[in-house]
Amino acid sequence: MATKKGRGNRKKRESFSLSAFTIILIITFILGAITHFLPEAKFVGDDLVNGSGVVGASFSQTLMAPVLGFADAIDICLFVLVLGAFLKVVNKTESIEDGIEVLVRKLKGRELILIPILMFVFSIGGTTYGMLEETVGFYALLSATMVMAGMDTVVASAVVLLGAGSGVLGSTINPFAVGAAVASLPEGIQVNQGIIIALGVALWLTTYIISTMFVLAYAKKVKEKKGSILSKHEHAAMMETYGDDNEEPVTKLKVGQKWTLIFFGLTFVIMIIGFIPWEDFGINVFKVTGFLTGAPLGQWYFNESTLWFAIMTIVIGVINHMREHDFVETFIDGADDMVGVILVIALARGASVLMTQTYLDNYIIYNAADALKNVPAIVFAPVNYILHAGLSVLVPSSSGLASLSTPIMGPLAANLDLSVETTIMEMVAANGLVNLFTPTCGAIMGGLALAKVEYTTWLKWVWKVVLSIALVNIAILTIAMLIL
Repeated sequence: MATKKGRGNRKKRESFSLSAFTIILIITFILGAITHFLPEAKFVGDDLVNGSGVVGASFSQTLMAPVLGFADAIDICLFVLVLGAFLKVVNKTESIEDGIEVLVRKLKGRELILIPILMFVFSIGGTTYGMLEETVGFYALLSATMVMAGMDTVVASAVVLLGAGSGVLGSTINPFAVGAAVASLPEGIQVNQGIIIALGVALWLTTYIISTMFVLAYAKKVKEKKGSILSKHEHAAMMETYGDDNEEPVTKLKVGQKWTLIFFGLTFVIMIIGFIPWEDFGINVFKVTGFLTGAPLGQWYFNESTLWFAIMTIVIGVINHMREHDFVETFIDGADDMVGVILVIALARGASVLMTQTYLDNYIIYNAADALKNVPAIVFAPVNYILHAGLSVLVPSSSGLASLSTPIMGPLAANLDLSVETTIMEMVAANGLVNLFTPTCGAIMGGLALAKVEYTTWLKWVWKVVLSIALVNIAILTIAMLIL
């Protein structure tokens, strides 16, 4: 009977675990309901008196909000579809996995050097395209590698999660974070992409350095047999799964795989170059590059990036001699993998659409601005960071949080004559921090399960890392808010 009761309690707990979809839908309906309890908007002719009130949302408006949100976010949704296809085709070649394995075997006896290298590689993926969910498969690969090198699976988990996570936290051009945030800003609010990239780099590299120092210290301790944080049960499960390496080792990369890695890196390098506003820095050498997308490098946005990734997906398929049928099937599967992300973006954008229709965003922004008009930047920055850390527990999706938060916080910062770019990065960094440990992140729970590391063990190990990162993040963002 006790067993049945335990199972029942477990099922009951699971029933209260809400997905990002449900959370955003609930928020949308709450927003619609709130409009009926706030002062009614006042107009002078057709012009709204800013901050005077709202127009109550009808039931149909609330229901239509997600549909209109999809239409409003169609450019980023298309980009995400093609990005998913690109990643799927690359993964089909097994180039990244095999490349890591070859590297590990060449460094036999010097495995510790792999930690900063691999964490940096993962962090590049995080800062450029939000690599997080895509890392789940690497937990198993690196678990076998680290156990073989005399370490444990906490090291493997930390390399993957903190590596990619440091990049996501310091996103530079990540379309799921800064891209979604900038796209969610109301018309009339301009941002300097150069400032966003600079802040992203500062957050990315400091977080990477902090994370790497903690992981290296722990890995060295385990390798020298001075103690592992894993319980006896976890250690037994780790050794049973990863203690023996019976797989046929990969000794050499195929020619197609080498070229795939080169073009994989080139794809993101060109995208980075395309997003940087070179003309703002007086650099005009890229004006002749508009023959491919119609816009030169430096003036790219989601439409141009979508085309670029589609082209490079085809190039990688050709390099690896993929049959037309296999290529198309893989392309479609990759796009299909991103449907969940797209729906989150659309639903979150729908909430933004509803706030705009009812003038709720206007009411919140102007009244919040009035309440905070005397708050100095040195207070605004940490409070905004902590606020978004709390929101990220409810909405772990960076794109979902960006679409919900930025339409409010961006104009609020602008009205207070504060840096909109810093405000965006406060949201991005706070969300990235929470996604290093939140149980609502599927990539974390799935990866830890593969590595045979219990969630409570991960929390016990990572809390000092998270606290250190948070303090440095707040310091950087507060300084940026003061000087920008």
